[in-house]
Amino acid sequence: MTVLTADMLNEILNYLDESLLKLKKDTTNNPEFQMSGGMADFFDAQYETRLQNLLAAKNIDIHHLESGMKNTIIQRKKALLEKLR
Repeated sequence: MTVLTADMLNEILNYLDESLLKLKKDTTNNPEFQMSGGMADFFDAQYETRLQNLLAAKNIDIHHLESGMKNTIIQRKKALLEKLR
């Protein structure tokens, strides 16, 4: 299992931020995609799925992260979801 450093985590979270901001731009510019009240849930699920995939690609299990890193993820996720509203 790979040891996750703070720099690696920041790279993953930065990539995730950019990815979801692009997803929002792509979905709001697509007339076939209607924004709805469920969008917060959609982006929340996308965040979780993409985070798991990015960590898995580095052979890292989120359940084995130290609490400080988990807190960083939670704070960054909350800030990003606020931007996406």
